[in-house]
Amino acid sequence: MNLTLLGTGSADGWPNPHCACGSCSRARADGVLRGQTSALLDGRLLLDCGPETPQAAQRAGLDLTRLRHVLVTHAHPDHCSPAFLLFRSWVSREPLDVLGPPDVVEQARPWVAPDSPVRFLPVRAGDRHRLDDAYDVRVLAARHGGPGACVLYDVAGPGGRLLYATDTGPLPEATVAALRDARLDVLLLEETFGDHTGHGTDHLDLPSFAEQLRRLRRVGAVTDRTEVVAVHLSHRNPAPAELARRLADWGARAVPDGTTLTAPPPPSPVVCDRDAASPRPTADEGDGSSGGRTLVLGGARSGKSREAERILAVRDGVTYVATAYPAEHDGEWGERVRRHRARRPEGWTTLETLDLVPLLSGTGGPLLVDCLTLWLTRVMDRHDAWDDAAWEEAAREAVHAEVDALVAAWRATRRRAVAVSNEVGTGVVPDSASGRRFRDEMGRLNALLAAETEDVRWCAAGRVLAL
Repeated sequence: MNLTLLGTGSADGWPNPHCACGSCSRARADGVLRGQTSALLDGRLLLDCGPETPQAAQRAGLDLTRLRHVLVTHAHPDHCSPAFLLFRSWVSREPLDVLGPPDVVEQARPWVAPDSPVRFLPVRAGDRHRLDDAYDVRVLAARHGGPGACVLYDVAGPGGRLLYATDTGPLPEATVAALRDARLDVLLLEETFGDHTGHGTDHLDLPSFAEQLRRLRRVGAVTDRTEVVAVHLSHRNPAPAELARRLADWGARAVPDGTTLTAPPPPSPVVCDRDAASPRPTADEGDGSSGGRTLVLGGARSGKSREAERILAVRDGVTYVATAYPAEHDGEWGERVRRHRARRPEGWTTLETLDLVPLLSGTGGPLLVDCLTLWLTRVMDRHDAWDDAAWEEAAREAVHAEVDALVAAWRATRRRAVAVSNEVGTGVVPDSASGRRFRDEMGRLNALLAAETEDVRWCAAGRVLAL
């Protein structure tokens, strides 16, 4: 497979030339310029053709002289700019297939002469076409506009299989079912709106992008060998480095316009890249078998819980281990717990317990522990460790024994594990001995766990730094 991403941006590109938001300004300063999304396969098959596409091919060092098939998803002008057919007719009489929904064919047909060698093929979800005896094209339903207005393309060729999935909101059930056991080599999946989830459009944002990956992994369409690339990116996304960091946790990435994908990359272990914003995790199929530990630290309202949830957002079978006190007698705390539960992906299981060692020592899917600060608080409660006399007599040894057992289980676990913990030692020094004791014990626990963790992250003001 020789697949060149001619464009990876949304209709207005990224950065939008009229915009001075932080995302656009950072992208502009970094020289990251994205045009309208399209892709060229083996020089012969073009996926979408907006007004920028033909020149984008030349900027990528390619030409369209061998082009024989154009697959258009829908009639919006950033995906369907049929004037290229006229320009092509001035220099070429080679045959060309143009596939797209009926609206696309209606827009494109007037741009060619009656005796043109261009063949128009109106398509609908469920159709299948064999092109050049080389490409098997399945037409799948998108969720974008009215019924039949937009489609997706599942293309199998001599070098592999790809799904071109833009524009669309959450994938229709029929599309996911049609991709069962597809084991795609490449997935180009739109991700338009970043953290802006209130857009009300038939597009994906970061949370719904993760959800689609989870659904596709569940049916075997995406595997640990699938190259997942986010496309149709807009300035609603975080700045490029932060977007790359977030996508990496899901086994996905954003690539510059003009990037050529030649083969699926081999799976890589979880390693810490000192030059990257985050570790590069192994993507797997959600069973937790690959292991790997992540410790997410930060202060109150720093974004640490959201970061931990994002890391596992594409995974099935996640057990959310809540260590909080029961919320029945505290309305404000109960509301916090309710909001946390509401934002967890469907299919996650919540377990309220302090018994972390058996969970870490066992087998099964990923674990998300939130949080170790409340765990330590309740362990100290259990041993009356807030009392000065009890601390000096027996509580210190009892608390340290539980901490050491937790650290040993964390070190030995084979499960994918993510834990959240507070850094409580960066503020005002507590005015009581018991407060200072808790601060010190929390720092000790965090340091011991961090020493046994390959991926430690610090959250501040919603931003994340790999330690």
